[in-house]
Amino acid sequence: MRVLLVEDEVALAEAIERGLSANGFTVEVTHDGLDGFWRARERAYGAIVLDLLLPGMNGYEVCRKLRAEGVWTPILILTAKDGEYDEAEALDTGADDFLAKPFSFVVLVSRLRALQRRGTVPRPAMLEVGDLVVDPAARECRRDGTPIALTAREFDLLEALARRPGTVRSKYELLNAVWGYEFDGDANVVEVYVGYLRRKIDTPFGRQTLQTVRGHGYRVVSDA
Repeated sequence: MRVLLVEDEVALAEAIERGLSANGFTVEVTHDGLDGFWRARERAYGAIVLDLLLPGMNGYEVCRKLRAEGVWTPILILTAKDGEYDEAEALDTGADDFLAKPFSFVVLVSRLRALQRRGTVPRPAMLEVGDLVVDPAARECRRDGTPIALTAREFDLLEALARRPGTVRSKYELLNAVWGYEFDGDANVVEVYVGYLRRKIDTPFGRQTLQTVRGHGYRVVSDA
């Protein structure tokens, strides 16, 4: 797996490069956000490990611009900014995972392998299910022209369902797609977030787009 590492702390970048290389990854390193953005846009990588506090262009902007240009290489944010709002903003700009410094190298390798298994999935500019529109690049959702405010997890869950409208996706399939393969919490979190979504995308509009298929999972269908 070829990884782009964008990290301005030279000593840390060298340590990460050595460790990833020892685990079978091919690592390309840059210490500048602008250069990282250019490389990610022009070259193919299995994943990007991206710091947030970078010279040239910060990690949030790198991530936002890549997604806006249709570059969907999996991005793992690796940063000293460890607040919940920092993580939420990183995910909202299009990142796939978030790891705060100081970090466990074992966990970093494990998460990169999880991203590798997930792969790079092309994401269309807009996802439409009836009058429900999901914009993955802008991380926005609206119904019949009305904006709907969603949390990062709610949006990720809706996006995972909206990419395959009409298809039933199991609880564990959604858990892996949204929370990641390494998630070790209660699997019923999926049911909880399905409830949150229904109260936002269906109930106020008198719709039944998000359906439970008992014993199998969940799906979204056009319900205009």
